[in-house]
Amino acid sequence: MEDTLSREIIYEGRILKLRRERVRLPSGREGLREIVEHVGAVAAVVMRSDGKVVLVRQFRKPLEREILELPAGLIEEGESPEDAIMREIKEETGYRPGKLERLLDFFLAPGFTDARIHLFLASDLIEDEQSPDEDEQIEVVTLDLDDAISRFGSEIIDAKTIIGLLMAKEC
Repeated sequence: MEDTLSREIIYEGRILKLRRERVRLPSGREGLREIVEHVGAVAAVVMRSDGKVVLVRQFRKPLEREILELPAGLIEEGESPEDAIMREIKEETGYRPGKLERLLDFFLAPGFTDARIHLFLASDLIEDEQSPDEDEQIEVVTLDLDDAISRFGSEIIDAKTIIGLLMAKEC
């Protein structure tokens, strides 16, 4: 266990804060920790009745490339994870799930951030109209689950999508 001796916010943005803490280590020595506080996010494996999975292709600035991933997004203030994922699925894919099952909550990189993703399985889809945010350019891609899994390491490279698709394979 580490005891926090002091804490300061170094940066505060729209979706994250960067915090620096001085801590006392179990050895008695002092150390510094830089921690990214994150608002939280949701993602879903969106399964059509024909067994195909609905993914989205979009450009990710930190990677400087397009990737194929699960529909996902941030949890807005006052919003439940369930409401957030229903909103994100509709915005990004144009589908509305009739059934939503929570698969797993997991942390992205607990060594430096509290960022958590709430992962769902969405099914019994109703077609609606896609309505991405103004700053999003999203292409909907529908694949067989095995085809999607075969793209790990090439088009599919993010943890939430890999975890979600592997969990869907086990269901």
